[in-house]
Amino acid sequence: MRAWQVHSLGDPVDVMTLDEVPEPEPGPGQLKVKVRAAALNFPDILMAQGTYQEKPPLPFTPGLELCGELPDGRRVLGSPSGGPGALAEYALVDEAFAWPVPDGMSDEQAAALYITYQTGYVGLHRRAALQPGEWLLVHAGAGGVGTAAIQLGKAAGAQVIATAGGEAKTQVCRDLGADHVVDYSSEDFVARVKEITGGHGADVVYDPVGGDVFDGSTKCIAFEGRIVVVGFTSGRIPAAKANHLLVKNYSVLGLHWGLYRSKDPGRIAEVHDALCALFAEGKIDPLIGQTLPLDQAQTALVALGDRGTVGKVVLVP
Repeated sequence: MRAWQVHSLGDPVDVMTLDEVPEPEPGPGQLKVKVRAAALNFPDILMAQGTYQEKPPLPFTPGLELCGELPDGRRVLGSPSGGPGALAEYALVDEAFAWPVPDGMSDEQAAALYITYQTGYVGLHRRAALQPGEWLLVHAGAGGVGTAAIQLGKAAGAQVIATAGGEAKTQVCRDLGADHVVDYSSEDFVARVKEITGGHGADVVYDPVGGDVFDGSTKCIAFEGRIVVVGFTSGRIPAAKANHLLVKNYSVLGLHWGLYRSKDPGRIAEVHDALCALFAEGKIDPLIGQTLPLDQAQTALVALGDRGTVGKVVLVP
């Protein structure tokens, strides 16, 4: 089969090649699936660079989430396990973590549902305890992580403020239902959040960016607000000042969704059921910004790293 492989650490465009490799053979508790669609995530880039918290041995096949077809024709979604990643024609998934695709959902949307929407749901509900009527600030609202958080926030009854750069991306956030959108390329989001909320500030901040964005969020967080740290696409890991936490009475919450697979696996099943119900009700609808053939993975990852994409980018074999 064809599979992308990382042979040394570096930028994906430099270290990935599309190779012919043996098809994987399932072990106990595993299922072999034909990959119908694979969604890209920023950690795919970090893993190729060797800067992600998980460091698979070389060579490895990237790709963290997929929609796959079982031999009997059923479609499942999930993460590859114990074999090649999703950027291949076949992959292995743990039977316990192979989730049925909701009725009416496309292969591309199914591939994009698992990590991003699970992370968003756990982050907003489990970690931040988002309440109806609260102000939710979603950074990088037009990206894969942000588009999911906007939809989930609206589904939870929150008042959503999204940040994005440029007219095209701010329009994406509006189309997804954000109540207010701040163009960070021309506006100071701190001042705008204070203005929009009448000085109250954001009750919950969903931050996949880090760096200066995190620093700014601490200046517009509400009393008893919660900042959910999702990632650091800016490249700088910020430092939370304990004295500022104390004086302003807010919380910083870490969110590593992958830990739930080992620490609280039942949570993933509950969230999948909740997401399926929200999809059936029309309250979430994963935004696929681009669908490309598998052999264009390098181009797609470059665009993702350069923030040149909206929604999720999906590859199909």
